Amino acid sequence: MKYNELGKTGVLVSELCLGTMTFGGKGFWEVLGQVPQDEVNQIVKTSIDSGINFIDTANGYSEGLSETMLGVALKKLEIARQQVVIATKVRIRMGPGANQIGLSRLHIMDSVNDSLQRLQLSHIDLLYIHGVDPITPLEETMRGLEDVVRSGKVRYIGISNHPAWMVVKANSFADKMGWTKFVASQNYYTIAGRDIEREITPMAISENISLMPWSPLAGGFLSGKYTRANAVAGNSRRDTFDFPPVNKQKAYDIIDVMAEIGKAHQVSVATVALNWVIKQPGVTSTIIGAKTMSQLNDNIAAVSLQMTTDEMEQLNKVSALASEYPGWMVNRQAQDRWPA
Repeated sequence: MKYNELGKTGVLVSELCLGTMTFGGKGFWEVLGQVPQDEVNQIVKTSIDSGINFIDTANGYSEGLSETMLGVALKKLEIARQQVVIATKVRIRMGPGANQIGLSRLHIMDSVNDSLQRLQLSHIDLLYIHGVDPITPLEETMRGLEDVVRSGKVRYIGISNHPAWMVVKANSFADKMGWTKFVASQNYYTIAGRDIEREITPMAISENISLMPWSPLAGGFLSGKYTRANAVAGNSRRDTFDFPPVNKQKAYDIIDVMAEIGKAHQVSVATVALNWVIKQPGVTSTIIGAKTMSQLNDNIAAVSLQMTTDEMEQLNKVSALASEYPGWMVNRQAQDRWPA
C-alpha cells in the first residue's frame, strides 16, 4: 500500500480509501448495501491490516447509521485515533426540518456535532461538502466551514460533486479572508466515465487539491458481472438502481479489453478497472466499497497489479473522451507554441 499527500497538508493517506456506503442499509440506502455490524467490524479490520488508513463515510449514508456503525467498529477494534484518517460529509437531508439540509452555517455546525456523536470521535479529519446547495452562497458555506475548523472539531475540508469553477471561486474567497481552503475533491471517476478530465482534474492538479474518486467501478457495472451477453447480473444493485449513468455500449468495449488484460494477469475485471483509476494523474486515494469480504480483498488486490505500458495504452484508447469545445480549440492553438 502506498501513501500519498492530502493536498499540501503533510498528511499521508493510503492510495485506497475504505468507503462505508454499504454499512447498515437504512431507508433509501438499503439497495446499496445492508452490511451488519459484525461484518462491518471485519471489513474495517481487514482494511486496516492491509495498510488502508483512510476511511470515508457521510452523515447521510443510511440516515446516519453508517457513521454510527463505523464508530462502533473503531471502538470495538480498539483502533488508535491517530492511526486512521476519518472523512465524513454534510449537505444531504438529515431530518424533516426546513433547515436539516444544505450548506448553511447553521446546518454545517449542527451536522458536525451530530456526526461526532455518532462516530464517537472528538474531531473529524476531513469534512466534505457533499454537493451543490443552490440557495446558500459559497461565502456563507466557507464561513461555516471555517467556524468548525477553528472550533477544533474539523481538521481539513473537502468538496464533492461541484464544477471546477465553484471550487476555485470558493478557495479564492477563503484565501482572501484568510480562511481554510479545500484540500480534496471527491468526484465520480471511472474508466467508463472520465468526464472530470475535462475541467476538474486540470484544476485539481493546478491548485494542489487531491482527487478522491468515488464509484471507480461505475456502480458495479465494471465488477465483471456485466457483459454484452449478460446485461443483467441478477445479484447486483445495478439491476434495481441503475446509477451512476454510464454509456453501456462504450463500457462493454472497455470491459472486453479489461477482461483480456485480467486474464493475462489472473485478476478480475474489477481489479483492472480499479488499478487504472489509481494510476491516473491527480488521484490521491480511490474509494472502494464492499458488501462482502471477497469483494474487499479483490479491491485491495488492485494496488499490486502491474500492467504493461501497452496494456495501459489499450485502456486509455478504448475509454478516451470525445473532444469537446473549448478543449479541441485549446489543443489546436497550442500546436505552434511548443519550442522546436
